[in-house]
Amino acid sequence: MNRAFPRLTALNALSALTAPTLLVGTLALIVGATGCVKSSTYNGVKAKLATCEEDKSALSSKLDKEKKGRAADVAKLTTRAEAAESAKSQLETDLTAVVKDKARLEGTAAELKSALADARARKQQAEKRVAEYRELLAKFKELIDAGKLKVKIVDGRMVLALPTDVLFGSGSAKLSDAGKQAVGEIAQVLATIPGRRFQIEGHTDNVPIKTRKYPSNWELAAARALNVSEGMREAGMPGSALSAASFGEFRPSGKNDTPAGREANRRIEIVLVPDLSSLPGFEELKSAVGDS
Repeated sequence: MNRAFPRLTALNALSALTAPTLLVGTLALIVGATGCVKSSTYNGVKAKLATCEEDKSALSSKLDKEKKGRAADVAKLTTRAEAAESAKSQLETDLTAVVKDKARLEGTAAELKSALADARARKQQAEKRVAEYRELLAKFKELIDAGKLKVKIVDGRMVLALPTDVLFGSGSAKLSDAGKQAVGEIAQVLATIPGRRFQIEGHTDNVPIKTRKYPSNWELAAARALNVSEGMREAGMPGSALSAASFGEFRPSGKNDTPAGREANRRIEIVLVPDLSSLPGFEELKSAVGDS
C-alpha cells in the first residue's frame, strides 16, 4: 500500500487548525507516519510551539488591554457627549430667558422713555406756571403792597383774592369807585395774558342776609361776582375769557368766629382756569372721554 495517501489525508485535516494546534498535529503525523523522528527536530518544533503559545498569550493580553482602554475611552467620550448635550440644553434655556429679558427690557425702556418725556413736559408746565406766578406778582406789586390784592395758590390754581370790603359796601353788590379802579387795574394786567380764561368767584362770611334782592348769601355772592366780571369786561377783558360763580359762605378761607376771620371770608377770587390741553396726557384723556 502507498504511504503517500495517509499523509495527504492528515494534511487536509490540518487546514482547519490554528498555528499551535497545526504544529502539534504536524508533529504527531510526522511521528505517526515515519515511526521515528530525530530528537532535534522534535525539540525544535516543540520550542516553536511554546513560542507561539507565548505570542498568543501576549497578543491576547494586549488585546484585552486595548479593549479595556477603548472601553474607557468610549465611556469618557459618552460622558463628554452627555455633558455637551446637557450644556446645549442649558444654553438653549438661557437663550430663551435672555430673549424674554430682552423683550421685557425693551418694553421697560420704552415705558421709561415715555415716563421721562412726560416728566419733562410736566416740569416745563410747572416752570411755566411758576414764571406766570412771578410775573403776576411783579405786575400786581402796587396793589399787593396797598393791601387791595393777594396772589396765592389754592388747590393747584393761581388765585387773585380781593377783599369785598374794598370793592362793595356792606350788604351791597354795587362796585364802589375804589372797587371799579382796582378791578380795572387788574383787568388791564390780565388782558396781557393771551389764551387764558378766568373765573370770578364770590364768597361771603356766614352772617345770614335775607332781603328782597338777596334772599341769601348765595345771591349776594353771585351778584358781586357778576358785577366784577362786567367791570373787567368794561376795562378791556374779552367776555369769552370770563365766567362767574357763587360759593356763598360755604368755602371760607378763615374762621367765622372772629371779626378778622369773617373779613377774610368776604372776598372776590379771580381764578386762572387751568388749560388742560397743555397738560401731559391730554390727548389720552380726550380719547377716553370721547369713548365713554
